[in-house]
Amino acid sequence: MFYGEYLHTLDRKGRIILPSKFRDAAKANFVEKFYLTRGLDKCLFMFAEEEWKLQEQKFRTMSFTKQESRKFNRIYFSGAVEIIPDKQGRILVPQYLKDFAGIRRDVIIIGVSNRIEIWSKDSWGEFYNSSKESFEDIAEKLIE
Repeated sequence: MFYGEYLHTLDRKGRIILPSKFRDAAKANFVEKFYLTRGLDKCLFMFAEEEWKLQEQKFRTMSFTKQESRKFNRIYFSGAVEIIPDKQGRILVPQYLKDFAGIRRDVIIIGVSNRIEIWSKDSWGEFYNSSKESFEDIAEKLIE
């Protein structure tokens, strides 16, 4: 549902505008509400409500008696916030999530099929530059 890479800037109030392609995809799929939380690799994950519920169900089945499960769920769910974009497609990212992802001004918003990722421009650049050379090797290992 969400595809592409877009450069955006926080406005004076600390809001990010979602790319129009993402707003169009959300509208076409009747998505009004999202959930934003701490992601992996120093980015934020943003899920449409229906996808969030699927992810939540999956993580809920993890045993709370296992320390790693408890740690992951605490960090993942304590960071979660319900997001409803305004009429212009802007979202307000809480300061603790901006701090987690190192977001100050410029952000890269990427579509990763069932989720949106929000990166600081610098973190995305580091990730992309360190990963692009191994893209074909990774594909060879993962795709049959």
